[in-house]
Amino acid sequence: MKNLVVVLAVALGSLFSVNAQDMKMSKTISLEQTKGEFTQKQITVDEGTYTFEIANNAVGHDVGFVLVKKGEDISKPENHIQTAYVTKAVGTGLKGTSKPTKLAKGEYVYFCPLNPTATDNTLTVK
Repeated sequence: MKNLVVVLAVALGSLFSVNAQDMKMSKTISLEQTKGEFTQKQITVDEGTYTFEIANNAVGHDVGFVLVKKGEDISKPENHIQTAYVTKAVGTGLKGTSKPTKLAKGEYVYFCPLNPTATDNTLTVK
């Protein structure tokens, strides 16, 4: 039993260490939402780990963020890259962030399900 507790403690410690390391190594992609749209329609970045920072600029209600690999059905939550979700809805005049998200080469689309935005905003990872 004592060995099991030690193993669990080491495993949890490693998990938190990796998460902290991911946070330090991630770069930030800042996006702004206004009523009905993102102000940035196309973004190109290098492959890597990113944290998304979403600003709510006078939308008048909470906003969110969804990232999906281009070509996937955006209406299905199982296709969403869930680490890219903001950790909580972003109120007017505030900013919210996602968890670190590893992005592989390819094209992605992003949108807000709470502030109906276009679903053709493109994030290209080269």
